[in-house]
Amino acid sequence: MPRYFFNTRIGDELISDPDGEVLGDPDRAWEMARAMIRELLRTEGADGALLNATIEVTDDEGEIVLEFPFSEAVLPDTPDGPITRH
Repeated sequence: MPRYFFNTRIGDELISDPDGEVLGDPDRAWEMARAMIRELLRTEGADGALLNATIEVTDDEGEIVLEFPFSEAVLPDTPDGPITRH
C-alpha cells in the first residue's frame, strides 16, 4: 500500500510530515487530511492564518497527490457525503 505525507503550508512556510501514513488510496488520504484539518481547527481555533492554510498530500516520490485548503474542511456535509472531493 502507498505511503502519503501530510505537509502543512501556512503562507510561505511548509511544515513537513517526515513519517507519513500507509493508506489504501488517494480517497483515504483525502478523508484523513479532512479529519486532520477539522481536529486542528477544533483544538487551535479557526483564525485567519489557519483558515488560509493548506495540507499538501504527497506520495513516496514527493509528487503532490492533492491539496486540501483548510477553509474547505469547514464546509458542511450533504446527505450524500462531503460537498468537495479532490
